[in-house]
Amino acid sequence: MAGMTNERLGAALRLLGLGPGAAGLYRALLDLAPAPLTEVAAAAALDGPGLAAAYEELVDAGLTSAAGADGDVVVPVAPTAGLEVLARHRAAELETSRTLVTGAFESFRRRRLAAYNDQFVELVTGDAIGPRMHHAWTSARHQIRQFESPPYSPVPTAAQDALDTLARGVTQRVVYARESLEHADHFKRTVEPCINAGEQARVLPSVPVKLLIIDDAYALVSLSIREADVLSTMLVVQPCGLFSALVALFEQAWQQALPFHGSTARPGGLPPADRRLLWLLAGGASDEVIARELGVSRRTLFRRLQVLMARLGAANRFQLALQAQRQGWL
Repeated sequence: MAGMTNERLGAALRLLGLGPGAAGLYRALLDLAPAPLTEVAAAAALDGPGLAAAYEELVDAGLTSAAGADGDVVVPVAPTAGLEVLARHRAAELETSRTLVTGAFESFRRRRLAAYNDQFVELVTGDAIGPRMHHAWTSARHQIRQFESPPYSPVPTAAQDALDTLARGVTQRVVYARESLEHADHFKRTVEPCINAGEQARVLPSVPVKLLIIDDAYALVSLSIREADVLSTMLVVQPCGLFSALVALFEQAWQQALPFHGSTARPGGLPPADRRLLWLLAGGASDEVIARELGVSRRTLFRRLQVLMARLGAANRFQLALQAQRQGWL
């Protein structure tokens, strides 16, 4: 029975993304801990580089830690946070696969749109996209509603167009996809300046389409799909049933999205580094991106998260983001 249990545990850990070495080391850890790492490694038949890689994988996943200051004795830790991270990574891999398949089908469907053009929907392609988008920004009078995600438009004036629109007093509401926060250069060059200039920003794990709604006049819908590797294509949708559906889609997403204030938030008593960590986390940035932005190791990132969760009484990262928002930290 113990052998069957260990076998099922190993299979479950591998499904969550742990390698065979890390899974074997974790099983030995559960049998022997607290114990020196060398003793646990011997039971798992690991040594040298294989042991170092397996142990680091468990630490990064939040499943083990050193029991003392010398770091020799190791113990398993409560797996709630670690398993959540592993499950999220696995879900992200599945989502990537889904996107690839969907992108292939959309590429097929878009080829059927090449000859489609009527009084309600206009097809714009290639070099004509840049001037059309620039005109859209400059023509806005009251409000702009936008879904923003990669791939980004090659229009060189895009960032300045957005800032100029805000300077004219036009309300700008943008729902960013999580990926938008993971492109450091784009974030610092485009996203953060707009938020600091008064843009109302919110974040979702993903947005359904790249969309720009100009007042109640018309909408620009990008048909570019990064995974399909096709030419840039955009629809200009005039007021009609489709336009109304796009407006309703944006408003629904806006209600569901998490407010995002970038680095402009100033919650009292919270160090700047923790403040930056929280809004990256709220935006859905990956552990790798957060650690890189903060200039810390993933191990240090996990410790910081545990301290913040304890401070706010949060059991997981989702609750941490919600509690931080309620405290006015986001």
